[in-house]
Amino acid sequence: METSVTNKTLEKLKYDMVRAGLVPYETIEQAEEIASAQNINIGQALINSGVITEDAILKFLEAKLHIPYVNLDDYTLDPKCLKYISFSDAKKYRIIPLFKIEDTLTVAMADPLDLFAIDKIIETAECSIEPVISSEAGINKKIDEYYKQDSTVGEISIEEGAEYDWRDELHREDLSDNHIQKIIRAILKQAILEGVHEVTFQHEDNGLGVNFKKNGNMQNKGNIPSVLTSSFIGKLKTLAELDASVSEVPQLGKLSFKVDEMNVIASISTFPTIMGERIFLKIYKPPKALNKIIKSENNLKLIKSALNNPGIIIVCGSPLSGKTHIIYSLLLEASDKNKNIMTLESIAKYNLKNVHQCELNENVGFNMDKAERFIEFQSPDIIYLEGIKSKESFDYFASLVFENKTIIMEFLANNMEDLRYKLSFSDFETLKSLISCMIFIHSHDSIEVFSKEAVQKYLA
Repeated sequence: METSVTNKTLEKLKYDMVRAGLVPYETIEQAEEIASAQNINIGQALINSGVITEDAILKFLEAKLHIPYVNLDDYTLDPKCLKYISFSDAKKYRIIPLFKIEDTLTVAMADPLDLFAIDKIIETAECSIEPVISSEAGINKKIDEYYKQDSTVGEISIEEGAEYDWRDELHREDLSDNHIQKIIRAILKQAILEGVHEVTFQHEDNGLGVNFKKNGNMQNKGNIPSVLTSSFIGKLKTLAELDASVSEVPQLGKLSFKVDEMNVIASISTFPTIMGERIFLKIYKPPKALNKIIKSENNLKLIKSALNNPGIIIVCGSPLSGKTHIIYSLLLEASDKNKNIMTLESIAKYNLKNVHQCELNENVGFNMDKAERFIEFQSPDIIYLEGIKSKESFDYFASLVFENKTIIMEFLANNMEDLRYKLSFSDFETLKSLISCMIFIHSHDSIEVFSKEAVQKYLA
């Protein structure tokens, strides 16, 4: 969603500029049209047209509003104050903190009459605000200079059996620029140590709750204080290559980090709620070789045969059972077979050599419907599909079996009886008839493999 760029201060004072003889009335009208067409603010449109300099506008605002102007070119601000304004808010509102004296934070603003921005700072910083005027270019330059941090989570070292609490990192008297990053790393470390794959961050009365999901239950592991919430969310979204200035629409991204030299991916999903953004994080470890998971030689032969022949390979199990991990092991197994392998996923959980991984992107209209219409033109031999929901999609991809395609898909079922019940619906008749191999994950140590004949017999 594109946000309109405005400058409330100049919108309110544009006719005062005319009365002061700085610009003609007609020029203001032209600048408004240009600003609307180019999605820039009216001040930038006036400056770009060459009718007035930025310095003249800033001096006019200083005199009119009785708010001092500060040139940030050679200004050194107090880095300790960065914690009061997140990177995302600084970019969104074109503001940056300069220094704090007692309970008053002095903030440079390109738009000092933006009361919403001031209220936002007061809410998160929990102190009084003293605005000064600065140029937008100067503020952006300082934001890039002072908020610039390492763009990766960093490496996590794991000591098995060691007790660990991420809040120890939270409570450190760390004033470095990457303290928030260390907190993110600490939360991920504790999740991995506890064998947790899903972490949720949600707004609560006393800050941002950190919740681990294990065995279907949510466990609160502490809260990030309100004063750090905005900075934490902004940094997490920036690391996941999301737009930190956008909170009104859902976004999907991913983190990449190392755990004892092992590459790990975490998908990040943000969702707006009336309490604020809810952030869901899911951790994916790299896939193992198929023979490390499937111990039986007969079952391995059955799976390899299914990968080499048209049909549907269906991987079933309960939530967090490891369906995606096994599917990636299947793709890894097939990747050296000189076949055209393609995936349709929300997020690529691990980069696989010789596999063409495609991430769906609703923002640009690349959804499952569009993928269905165009994937055949790529002439794939094997297709992995994540999260098919509609009967039409099931039927379409099932029909590709008749064109000598191998389809890999996952199916949510808590147990075998649940699977039998769900597949008893008429919507799945075509799908059932084309299953060449079924893998059911009962637990981490119990994986059952069914041949085509066994599947038809069981589901009959």
